[in-house]
Amino acid sequence: MYEYFKGKLVFKAPTHVIIEVAGIGYYVHISLTTYSQIKDQEECKLFISFQVREDAHTLYGFATEAERHLFGHLISVSGIGPNTGRMMLSSITPEEIQQAIIMGQVAVIQKIKGIGPKTAQRVILELQDKLKKQGPDALIPLPVSKPSSSEEALTALVMLGFPKAQAEKALHAILLAEPDLSVEQLIKAALKRL
Repeated sequence: MYEYFKGKLVFKAPTHVIIEVAGIGYYVHISLTTYSQIKDQEECKLFISFQVREDAHTLYGFATEAERHLFGHLISVSGIGPNTGRMMLSSITPEEIQQAIIMGQVAVIQKIKGIGPKTAQRVILELQDKLKKQGPDALIPLPVSKPSSSEEALTALVMLGFPKAQAEKALHAILLAEPDLSVEQLIKAALKRL
């Protein structure tokens, strides 16, 4: 629901911040790792994980997208909720957690407060293959490729109700004549033809 909040840090503590975005103050739970990265900043950008339970809607914020990515992996493990995930990211760095999971180091994960031997083994069992497949750069999610102008225009035309094949044909003809049109110009030109 929320990708990130960018705003003024009204209040900072090692466990949470209040970030003001467009006149609204959001109470956001953070890890010590995030706190150490934002403690000297007046304004910041926090990547958000919005957690909904029966009794609470809670925001968790992270200084990096990589830390949020790992948090998502951790809370997907049975028995690890958002607070435990945050505790894990506060106890050791995301890189150390990832390394411990990939290398199968139960003792490292077990040192974290609130994590027993069974939970540590479950974390490794459930996440080891996922993190290995993602490779050493698992904490750096791949950038989302930006769609081309013609792809964006095609999507817009289809959403407006035009058949895809007809819209593609019109866009192709327009792009042959004028290849440097913006998305808006492409859509307007296609609407004249369709």
